[in-house]
Amino acid sequence: MKQEFPPPPNAAEFSEMVKRRLDDVRNAGGTRETVTVDWNGQPLHCEVIDCPISSVFYNPGTHRIRAQRSHNPAKDAALEADPWSGGSQEYLQFLLQADPADPNRRDPDFDKLKESLEQFGQNDPGLITHHGILVNGNTRTAALRELGRQTMRVGVLPESFTWDDINAVELALQLRRDHRRDYSYINRLLAMEEQAGLGRTPEAIAKDFRIRPSTYHQERWILSTIREQISRSGNGDGAGLRLVDFEDHQEKLKELHRAYEKLAAVDPDRADVLKELRMAAIVMGFAKTDVRHIDESFRDRYLSRTMHPSFSEPAGQQAVVSIPGLGGVTLPGASSEVSAARALTDKVLRAKAVAVASSEVASEQDRKQAHDVFQEAREAFDQAIDAAGRDARLKKRKQMAPARIADACADIDQSVVELVQARASRSLDEEALDEAVLKLRESLRKLAQQAGRGTTTPGDGVAWLIEAVALETSG
Repeated sequence: MKQEFPPPPNAAEFSEMVKRRLDDVRNAGGTRETVTVDWNGQPLHCEVIDCPISSVFYNPGTHRIRAQRSHNPAKDAALEADPWSGGSQEYLQFLLQADPADPNRRDPDFDKLKESLEQFGQNDPGLITHHGILVNGNTRTAALRELGRQTMRVGVLPESFTWDDINAVELALQLRRDHRRDYSYINRLLAMEEQAGLGRTPEAIAKDFRIRPSTYHQERWILSTIREQISRSGNGDGAGLRLVDFEDHQEKLKELHRAYEKLAAVDPDRADVLKELRMAAIVMGFAKTDVRHIDESFRDRYLSRTMHPSFSEPAGQQAVVSIPGLGGVTLPGASSEVSAARALTDKVLRAKAVAVASSEVASEQDRKQAHDVFQEAREAFDQAIDAAGRDARLKKRKQMAPARIADACADIDQSVVELVQARASRSLDEEALDEAVLKLRESLRKLAQQAGRGTTTPGDGVAWLIEAVALETSG
């Protein structure tokens, strides 16, 4: 979502100070330091000055912490109302040094940056506007402030730059191949969404982010799905999930999209059931390997044994949807299976939202009840996933021997081709071939012995193998 902010306090005074320092740099003679940025596909060389750290402002629109702003809805709302106030700037500093996946924890990478700055100083200049808003170097500024530094080197963007220009430059800097610290996953999704909102084509955005157009469409689907989960998690009392709650689930969400698209092409209802059940597991924090065991039949085959029926609507008659203005015309709604899966996921989403809500949003009793509901669901999923995993391992063991024989057949077919080529070029090693065939004969004997055990009516393939080995042995 595109954001614009008013000029910060004392913007005119800061601009005058910047102009004086730029004049001093130009009049000093010698080689002037510049920082080069990409703007509208062209290099823009910005002259570097020394700037008092206390005078610059963190950029409230930076893509680096866009998702993390939702960590504290009250402070985010205050930041939206007045981004330059002391409280808003303190909140931005807090987020810049926080772990993207869990802002309650300090980011170890921030401490590494701070240690590097303390040992080696500032290697690369930051970037500011004429009004003192940081376009690049927000995190470095936070670290320098903690170190007690008074000034920092910054390049200065042209005075005419608009917020569109500022956002474009920041994004271009972030997408450089040699950039040291990437955006977090959700912030990349938000940056793509913002570019799409500016009317850019998927192909152009994909090129900028160095991904395939198909990956771009996947990322947009994932962000849309996340927003849907957040919307459904709301209880009407202020509790709800946040973008940052999905920061650690990148691979699980990508696998969900691939499975959903594949199944939706055949059966959209079953694909929706799969999506609902996997999203519930993702919100509950199950590992990627666990989530893989959840398919469209998971609820009926496993979860129905471990979860109380009250967790979802009972399967009943298919709902219908009325079309306004068409005289009572209706269309079939979601199937009972989809409705039941959605009801289950909604309950998990809302329970998680209340359980992690602050004391200002939910009472201690409400949070405890929500936590109990959430844990009940998680235990039921855990038991069901364990059962599904056992069945998957058993199925794999059942299929392992036939799969290996199929692989061996493919190898033999390939060896026929290579045998013909070797004979044509008169390069065949006859002794090695004979030795390999003898090993094949012994392997087939062992296979026949094991394949014939425990079966009174073998299939055509096993019967042929037993007979062939028996004839070879008797001969």
